[in-house]
Amino acid sequence: MAYKGIVVGFALLLTFPSRTAQGQGDEERAVQSVSRVELLGLSASKTSKLQEMLGTHDYIAAETLLLSEIATDPHPTRKVRLLDFIGAIYFLDHDYLNAAVAWTKSEAITPLDPQVRFSLAMAYIRIGHSDWATGVLKSLAAQNETQPIYAYWLGRLNYDGHLYNDAILNFKTAIRLAPGMARAYDSLGLCYYFLNQNAQAIDSYNRAIELDRKSHHPNAWPYLDLAATLMFLNRTGEAERNLLMAIKLDPKIPSAHFRLGNILERKGQTTAAISQFQEAAHLDPDYAEPHFALGRLYRRLGDNSDSQKEIREYMRIRASSAGGAPSTVRTQQ
Repeated sequence: MAYKGIVVGFALLLTFPSRTAQGQGDEERAVQSVSRVELLGLSASKTSKLQEMLGTHDYIAAETLLLSEIATDPHPTRKVRLLDFIGAIYFLDHDYLNAAVAWTKSEAITPLDPQVRFSLAMAYIRIGHSDWATGVLKSLAAQNETQPIYAYWLGRLNYDGHLYNDAILNFKTAIRLAPGMARAYDSLGLCYYFLNQNAQAIDSYNRAIELDRKSHHPNAWPYLDLAATLMFLNRTGEAERNLLMAIKLDPKIPSAHFRLGNILERKGQTTAAISQFQEAAHLDPDYAEPHFALGRLYRRLGDNSDSQKEIREYMRIRASSAGGAPSTVRTQQ
């Protein structure tokens, strides 16, 4: 389609919605990709306004402008362009439901470009419909057999559904198509870990680390995942080194601080352990386990007041999350 450039760059954002915050680079590239408003057939004044709105990230105003344009019921070809464009804006505005609605309406007029269909699959995941996303991704994979990203995301959905053997097959397909995909190796390692195939897990994490080491922004998660496996195997010295590297690369991962706190507690370094547990709780107010650990340590130190305070906070968080979908620290890599 002539307007494909509107959303191609936007897929960069969707390709890496990750467990870690990916920084502003992908989002900025996404905004640049949707800023080609000259393809939307707007008047000169509206084009200028929309460009200004996108430049200041005023997505609500941009959505309002585009909705008024769509309401004029333009020619179907132009309506598709507008719907695809506003879907991208909704996604950038974290309004994933309306993004999915816009792209579904576009698809009712004409088949979506593969990039937009992939974006639709990501929106489905964000609104809790992995089943819908799976259907879209399977269709994309069948039509684009050389694209590793579809196999990778099918693997991610298998993993989330605890279908580890299926996930392994999809991650291996992604690796076959893209041997340098470090995150596929990392995810493969997670599957092996949950199948208690720890040697294969460690090999996969190390391969991910090796591939990612030359990146401008190395990922902390392979180190953290490797550390978790090493802790399970009681190889705490190696685990600690990998946790320290993970924190060096990304100091804002709560579970890295929590796990390091556990190791320091085992080593008898109580003050240092408390500091790590406090940092984990500070980084994620909904993370219950650091509060339980703090309560345990404070009680051991004879500080019953702070101990009871932390245990009450632990129980409050657990009660508030009971029955809800468990939050994952890896917000979709």
